[in-house]
Amino acid sequence: MQKIVDDSRLIVKCCKLYYEEYYTQNEISNILGVSRPTISRLLKEGRDLGIVKIEIINPFERDFEELERRTEKRFQIREVLIIEDEADEVMQKRQLAKAAAKYLRRIVKDGDTLGISMGTTLKAIAEHINNNEKRRLTFVPLIGGVGQSEIDIHPNDIVMGFAQAFGGNFKLLHAPAVVSNENIKKELLKEQSIKEVIDHSKLCNIGIVGIGSPTDMGSTMMTSGYFNEDDTKEFAQLGVVGDICLQFYDINGNADQFDFNKRVVGINLTDLKEIDTVIGVACGEKKVNAIIGALNSKIIDVLITNYSNAVAINNYKNDK
Repeated sequence: MQKIVDDSRLIVKCCKLYYEEYYTQNEISNILGVSRPTISRLLKEGRDLGIVKIEIINPFERDFEELERRTEKRFQIREVLIIEDEADEVMQKRQLAKAAAKYLRRIVKDGDTLGISMGTTLKAIAEHINNNEKRRLTFVPLIGGVGQSEIDIHPNDIVMGFAQAFGGNFKLLHAPAVVSNENIKKELLKEQSIKEVIDHSKLCNIGIVGIGSPTDMGSTMMTSGYFNEDDTKEFAQLGVVGDICLQFYDINGNADQFDFNKRVVGINLTDLKEIDTVIGVACGEKKVNAIIGALNSKIIDVLITNYSNAVAINNYKNDK
């Protein structure tokens, strides 16, 4: 019997009959004149020797597990979630928001305090939360109100949307996101109502932040009304590649050199880094450098982005 199983030509013939011509094992047993258990052993030997290779293709979606794991290891980040590329920017953001909502449903538990920044993608996350029971959650804006921008990217409005979707409570920060100088910010922080909310943001155990690209004229920061086209050119010259909670950083994740950050009313990046789980959400090719800088900053623990961005991030050559 052992000699039959070791017969390479017999193994190949058995595998061809079974996998290519779709004979049953009983039929092959009759054709080859050997027992049914021997046919089973021949087929197993064919797989073990590599004569037969079986590949399973998921028809519903691409499997990004390998790319996700590679990104996690390279940037030493807890988890990376990759979604399919979409040709339409609106649809891309919608799918990103849907993935973020799914992740939140997985990790959120009663008693959590969640801090939210701003942006159209974050706004859309709440639309994908289907919660039928009231949760003991608290939602807090991580920064103040954003310039002259539309209400749909205002942190207070987004926080209320999350609270309504999850059935939790919320706090509102009635202060501008950016002031003209650091002294004004210091005076604002003396106001008990403002100080209380910012202090509460430091108690969050989950943070959800957009990753911005200040050098992009179509970015949330640029539509806020705080900056113009000349400012974007200056940002690029200074080495700014991204912002989180309206605070700048360079490609290596360094933020201390940007004086502008001292004028932002909200949680600072150092305190944000102390939150247990900070989820960074961003898509689109204009966000690639911003995401790389955010990963290098070690502020975010979880990244949710699209496939092309993930590939570009992994192709980035660090010259530091």
